[in-house]
Amino acid sequence: MTELGKWLIIVGIVLIALGLLVILFARLHLPLGRLPGDILYRGKHTTIYFPLATSIFLSILLTLILYVIGKWKR
Repeated sequence: MTELGKWLIIVGIVLIALGLLVILFARLHLPLGRLPGDILYRGKHTTIYFPLATSIFLSILLTLILYVIGKWKR
């Protein structure tokens, strides 16, 4: 049971860190979700939005962060 408790604490800390990053990005007025390459289709009765460029950017950013954490833990 102690392993589950530790795991939940770590997940909570990660969620707090991600929330703080979202707040920071919002205050810096970074155009996440409105990058060139994000797909937006507005039809007569439908709207389809797929943030392709934003997804790629966040994937690269998280990969770099996890790589640095992995190197730091060794």
